[in-house]
Amino acid sequence: MAQATSGVPAPAGRRVVLGAAYRRVWWANTVSSVGDGAVTTALPLLAVTITKDPRLIALVSAAFFLPWLLLSLPAGAVADRHDRVALMWRAQAVQCVVVALIAVLAAVGAAGIAVLVAAGFCLGAAEVVFSNAAQAELPRLVPAEALPKANGNLQVSLTLGETFLGPPLGSVLFAALRALPFGLDAGSFAASAALLSGLPRRGSAGSQRGSAAGLRGSVMEGLRWLLRHRLLRIVAALLGAANFGGQMGQATLVLLATQTLHVGTRGYGLLWTAAAIGSILGGLANPAITRRVGELPSLIVSMAAFAAVYVAIALAPGAVVLGLLMACNGFFVTMWNVVTVSLRQRIVPDELLGRVNSVYRMIGWGLIPVGSLAGGFAARLGGLRAPYLLGGVVCGLALLAALPGLLRARRLADQAVA
Repeated sequence: MAQATSGVPAPAGRRVVLGAAYRRVWWANTVSSVGDGAVTTALPLLAVTITKDPRLIALVSAAFFLPWLLLSLPAGAVADRHDRVALMWRAQAVQCVVVALIAVLAAVGAAGIAVLVAAGFCLGAAEVVFSNAAQAELPRLVPAEALPKANGNLQVSLTLGETFLGPPLGSVLFAALRALPFGLDAGSFAASAALLSGLPRRGSAGSQRGSAAGLRGSVMEGLRWLLRHRLLRIVAALLGAANFGGQMGQATLVLLATQTLHVGTRGYGLLWTAAAIGSILGGLANPAITRRVGELPSLIVSMAAFAAVYVAIALAPGAVVLGLLMACNGFFVTMWNVVTVSLRQRIVPDELLGRVNSVYRMIGWGLIPVGSLAGGFAARLGGLRAPYLLGGVVCGLALLAALPGLLRARRLADQAVA
């Protein structure tokens, strides 16, 4: 079976082609994201039919992200030691089974909060395996200079599915029959797994990366590499703060929208469509913006925008303003993602990419479940607007604390180039 490229720059003057293997990844990403987007609205709407307690609503969200804190490090080591393609399609197959089970339980009225929490944790655990393997595998499938374009295209397709097509579809299907959006997601995972199973494999030699060090030793290698890299270390910490702050509000967004701003079931899906429009515009425009202004300014602008948008959402007077703010947030989330994913894929050695990604994501995503729970309690104590207000303050303070280190990292990089 032919080998894909390993992220080596293409010869000068040759038009970069992403290739058939990348197109297979893109289609798998697009198909599964539509189902995920449908569940993005259906899952909190289902939870709201069970309880109105913001702490319990937040607990469902926290359960999905908890595996990033508990499992990310070993998942990254596994991604560097085993066949990443097999890990990807098998993780999607597991998610298919879990979501299908939710569909059945929702249909018979047996999906309580405990069931949603357990299912969320299982889905999150499979997502940790899939995401670490996928981000580590992509540089093998496209040339190095094409990574920003490849990641930008994936971000656009992800956004189209998860926040443009999927959420309004999920809300409409949920209004018709609660099990329908979960059935759609199960089918999308099955199709994605089938597409990914046809990707070219690295071969037996490539599937034994890092086997001599042992699992614990492999994890420690990735941890040491990231901790010694000043820029990635700071960016990971900033991501953790941004996700903590954002998730404080997002965990109870369904209550803010439906109870405070009186948005209906279909309107809640349209809010995510607004976020998708911003993300799509960001996916199309941000690679060019980043090339013009530079990676570090793009990161600083993104983090400042997160802080401002979260505070503004807390003060939003109505659904229209909330939708516009979610669109702005989507734009800057895409800017952040395109820059940081391409940065890691470019500078981290291939044999360490899975482990370094896992450490980075553990730091950056591990605080999401903590943010969910904190947001639930903040909403209970201070009202449904309080979580976003506190989240914006957290992001602003984190940026101020990290700014000197970011500027120093940029000066050192400029000196190294000079």
